[in-house]
Amino acid sequence: MTSQIMRKLAAEWVGTAFLLGTIVGSGIMADALSDDVAVTLLGHSIPTGAILFVMISLLGPISGAHFNPAVTMVFALRRDISIILALGYVGAQIAGGIVGVFIAHAMFELPILQIATTVRTGSAQWLAEIVATFGLVLTILGGLRYRPSAVPALVGFYITAAIWFTASTSLANPAVTLARAITDTFTGIRPLDAPAFIIAQLVGAALCFIVARWLLSEPNKHPE
Repeated sequence: MTSQIMRKLAAEWVGTAFLLGTIVGSGIMADALSDDVAVTLLGHSIPTGAILFVMISLLGPISGAHFNPAVTMVFALRRDISIILALGYVGAQIAGGIVGVFIAHAMFELPILQIATTVRTGSAQWLAEIVATFGLVLTILGGLRYRPSAVPALVGFYITAAIWFTASTSLANPAVTLARAITDTFTGIRPLDAPAFIIAQLVGAALCFIVARWLLSEPNKHPE
């Protein structure tokens, strides 16, 4: 394995670890500071969007800053990365997410090993995950097509908004979903509910791949 590939995998691992550490840690902190669920959600959503801006800005030049198996799947379908590298990214993302959750628990002196009990299920939430992931992938692809320098901000703002406008609070990421199944805190999702969320996320990403191929394609140029 070359040094360049190792750096890419390390960037995906580090970025996803910081993402999950922020998601879970901000949820724990916000839940401890307020009994108002709306205030808690605000205290969770702002740091989540902010850390995405930071990590994408710093690590994007190394790995592309996917931090999300659904995003990696789309880039593999577009043949922007190889299938082998995509599988490596997914492994690094899942491993990084798990470590991020464990570190968040340790920082707040909570049991490291937990199983989530928060129920997140139903057709409305599955639809929300399709919408959230579709929008996330469209934000990334559209940003890369028209405003590449703005991608970190676009993704950060999109996720901050999607946490509020979707019924599922926009997990929109299979690695995030798996990692949140092992935290019984504000951001947890019961392991039994995780597979349906992941399927919905992959469906949303695949649909966006199909739509974006047409929507973001170069216009045909015909001579006058």
